[in-house]
Amino acid sequence: MSHLPLLDQAIFESVNKSEEEIELALNSDLLFFYGPISQEYFQSFRNTVEDMAGRDSARETLTICLTTPGGYAETAEKLVDVARNHYKSLNFLVPNMAMSAGTIFCMAGDKIYMDYSSSLGPIDPQVPDKENKQFIPALGYLDKINSLIEKSRSGTITPVEFAIFEKQDLAMLNFYEQARELSVALLEKWLVTYKFKDWKTHRTTKKGSPVTLKQKRERAKSIARKLSDNQHWHSHGRMISMKTLKEELRLDIDDFGENLKLQKAIRSYSDTLSDWIVRQRLSFFLHNRHINSNLLAGV
Repeated sequence: MSHLPLLDQAIFESVNKSEEEIELALNSDLLFFYGPISQEYFQSFRNTVEDMAGRDSARETLTICLTTPGGYAETAEKLVDVARNHYKSLNFLVPNMAMSAGTIFCMAGDKIYMDYSSSLGPIDPQVPDKENKQFIPALGYLDKINSLIEKSRSGTITPVEFAIFEKQDLAMLNFYEQARELSVALLEKWLVTYKFKDWKTHRTTKKGSPVTLKQKRERAKSIARKLSDNQHWHSHGRMISMKTLKEELRLDIDDFGENLKLQKAIRSYSDTLSDWIVRQRLSFFLHNRHINSNLLAGV
């Protein structure tokens, strides 16, 4: 890190100190992940995780400090495969926001750490339009198509709406539907396998009675369907708070805000790194103080 300007050296000295505090508090290796969940960054993620896990001092748990606008569910699945291959446990720390595919990514964690100001988002996969010129939220697109179908059934569709509907590519619509189903399927599988693995007895209804695998699957499906319900959230960019996740979705979240010392270290770590990344105009960045190539992971 000696090749960095003096100001940046001071910044990373502070970041690394906070990182060490967080690792000790969580008994976990810590990887800072900032940017979209995209296949073009997969190699950087894989190499960084391999280097971290290969250290003599590596812990059994990896915690990913995640800030992301979203991306591809398929890539999230590959990132989970990598992390789970090298670490016994995987946790997620969300100091700010993890949207869309970032929410899907978090559901692969044994634990999710948030505080009152953290947010996840609806799981609306981003897919390319038929010209491959831009990305659109699949669920929003499908909702509009379904609305036109209903109008056609009721005889209230306008000529302009019919012309729009007539131009739709059925293959692309099928692709969007598959993206939606993949997102839901990943949530259902990961929640049951990881998040619910220690959920042995009921805490509210039927308090103390054993939780069955069927009940875990039903809860996971309920959470997945609610997070993918555009009619409920009204916006692809809706930020869902920890309070809402706990109360409406009954999702177990670890509140790092209950430990003021840990919260201060997390805020210092995440805010300082995020501000530095913005000033450097990086679209993607990974950081862990133990890896010599950490400053080469930014793009």
